[in-house]
Amino acid sequence: MKLYNYWRSSASYRARIALALKGVPYEYVSVNLATGESASPAYLAVNPQGVVPTLEDGGKLITQSIAICEYLDETHPRPPLLPRDPAGRARVRAIALAVACEIHAVGNLRVSGYLAKTYGASEAQRMEWMAHWVNVGFGAIEKLLANSPETGRFCHGDAPTLADVVLLPQVYNAHRVKLEMAEFPTILRIEQACVAHPAFIAARPEAQPDAPR
Repeated sequence: MKLYNYWRSSASYRARIALALKGVPYEYVSVNLATGESASPAYLAVNPQGVVPTLEDGGKLITQSIAICEYLDETHPRPPLLPRDPAGRARVRAIALAVACEIHAVGNLRVSGYLAKTYGASEAQRMEWMAHWVNVGFGAIEKLLANSPETGRFCHGDAPTLADVVLLPQVYNAHRVKLEMAEFPTILRIEQACVAHPAFIAARPEAQPDAPR
């Protein structure tokens, strides 16, 4: 099994957490987003979208981090990333998608690059853009978590689920853009549970072979 990914990509971070939670060994293949390697002909042959991560398993190529996580959950069912009951699965997916679709989709590296190239946005302006959308998204997610009896030590109960796999990398990004997090105590509490977990520790960006030393 191979994972094509980049150390600081939050979508790649999700896939690494899922692999670590499942205890699945894999070959780490670095695709340097900062140098445009994802747009190279060689990588586009692997993933025509030119994004990371891509999981290669037995000749099959799986793209998009949420699809990769669910693929791993179906092929390596223990420990589960999704609850057994339909309502629980829907809740976990909703939290994960609130991050992936509503926050990450408008604040990723490609969006940031477009703002700079097309509108001349400075680095400070791009950081402000990303911080704004994280703040809006976290405001809603905090309410979803704080107001639900199903929230436990983690987003759903007392074991990590897909919701935590997706949320934690976005919290990492929030710290990068220096977002004030005091308004999100439940998210911060869950972050502390995640960063103490061995799988999340193994997947953290700074621990990856392509991270700057």
